[in-house]
Amino acid sequence: MPLLHVSRQSSFSPRLAIVAAAVVLVLAACSKGDAPAGPGGAAGGGARPAPEVGVVVATPTDVGLVTELPGRLEASRVAQVRARASGILLKREFREGSDVKAGQLLFRIDPAPLVAAAQNARATLARAEANAVQAKALADRYKPLVEANAVSKQEYATAVASQKTAEADVAAGRAAVQTAKINLGYADVTSPISGRIGRALVTEGALVGQGDATELAVVQQINPVYVNFTQSASDVLKLRRALAAGQYKRASGEEAASVNVVLEDGTDYALPGKLLFSDLTVDSTTGQVTLRAEVPNPKGELLPGLYVRVRLEQAQASNAITIPQQAVTRTQQGDTVSVVSADGKISQRTVKISAAKDNQWVVLDGLKAGEQVMVDGFQKLQMMPPGTPVKAVPWKKPAPNGAAQPAAPAASAAAAPASGPAPATAEKK
Repeated sequence: MPLLHVSRQSSFSPRLAIVAAAVVLVLAACSKGDAPAGPGGAAGGGARPAPEVGVVVATPTDVGLVTELPGRLEASRVAQVRARASGILLKREFREGSDVKAGQLLFRIDPAPLVAAAQNARATLARAEANAVQAKALADRYKPLVEANAVSKQEYATAVASQKTAEADVAAGRAAVQTAKINLGYADVTSPISGRIGRALVTEGALVGQGDATELAVVQQINPVYVNFTQSASDVLKLRRALAAGQYKRASGEEAASVNVVLEDGTDYALPGKLLFSDLTVDSTTGQVTLRAEVPNPKGELLPGLYVRVRLEQAQASNAITIPQQAVTRTQQGDTVSVVSADGKISQRTVKISAAKDNQWVVLDGLKAGEQVMVDGFQKLQMMPPGTPVKAVPWKKPAPNGAAQPAAPAASAAAAPASGPAPATAEKK
């Protein structure tokens, strides 16, 4: 029996060894398949790399400051063309919306009644002149006779009075003729100023000037144009002091600051204007001051009533820092930026913003030279726990039509799960 047992054990030991080795291989494969994948789909428990964020380095420099205010355009001169003579409107002598000159004929009113009135005035003047001649001759004839006591002094005094009355009638007749001539000239309605005329407010055949000076059209001078805008009284005082101190760019004149106009579509108007301080009115209810700027408009591109923005060009500010606008978070509590330290820590910093210049904010206070300001990468930090260190990389301004980046991480991630099912199949065996 012992010999038989030994021989059977020896005959089955190689087979058992093979089975044991297969079991060990299967268990090793299963343990390798169940191991957690590292970052990027790689096997192993390596540490997750720090997320990259784009930063710009704060660099102090001299920056030109700009104050921007909303405004509205207004014609520099506005004239209402009215009918000063009564009559029927015969003809319109201009094209609506065109440019007219001062003294240019615009309308014609029927002159027939005015011509008759002028003729009547001239006839009355002729009668008065004839009576004046007769009265003067009578007074001259009585003068030597009264000295010789041939006529009484009363008759001579009456003759002298008649002469003076006739002379007064002549003067009144001449005034009537002049008035009739003026009224006849009103039959041709002319433009009082040079400018652009709007639509005609009356048509041919209308009775105008009957009891009131009927408005016929409006002429507006739009070269130059005025820009009216409001600002608080305290800011206006600061503006005047800054102008007196030479902090604003000068235009022609001692008290004229240079201004630029920004149109509704965001484009800059080519020609600069000048700020006028002569027309200042303070609203007692709001404390706002109405300022006026004069802007040249030779091509008629600026139209009255158009809403624009006015930029006052200020002198350069020293030690100012410019950062992209997307780097600043603006709230009612203040303006903040994210500063990245040398070890990758992010901290919030309150800054003082002056104005926008070329899609960048001008920071006057709150940043130091050399500090790294975070511009992009905020979405990456939303999925990270607070206090996660980051890797700062230089921020590059995106191109308007940038090419799409290849999706290399997505391909590696898709390839990682392909090796997973193999151990599971082996385990089922």
